[in-house]
Amino acid sequence: MRAVIQRVSEASCRVDGNITGQIGIGFMVLLGVEDADTEEDLQWLAQKITGLRVFGDENGLMNKALADIGGDILLISQFTLFAQTKKGNRPSFIRAAKPDKAIPMYEQMIMTLEAITDKKIATGVFGADMKVSLVNDGPVTITIDTKVRE
Repeated sequence: MRAVIQRVSEASCRVDGNITGQIGIGFMVLLGVEDADTEEDLQWLAQKITGLRVFGDENGLMNKALADIGGDILLISQFTLFAQTKKGNRPSFIRAAKPDKAIPMYEQMIMTLEAITDKKIATGVFGADMKVSLVNDGPVTITIDTKVRE
């Protein structure tokens, strides 16, 4: 799995002009699933996302996690995180999981994040043409790949 995590002061997702998910302060997370991903990858990533200490404390240092500031998560599925651009100019998405694997993993990630945070997770719509808006706070953007774990 790959995730792009952005610390935001607000974020929203629209499909066909309708808001499907909206948050204030928290994380806007783009999530990509590949065929090799497992439940263990999902659990590890969920813990990593919710445990990231990238919110400012009273001294302005990044020492607080999502729970410490009462933040929310907007989770958006994004198969393009597995784009391969080695050959030519048209990206290949062969590593991205097909919907029969990706949808259950995305739905499991929603449930896992809800269980960890004890909050409703805002979402986009899997496979839809989404319009995502956000105000990146900082900016703070972190990428995580469960196969690399650095």
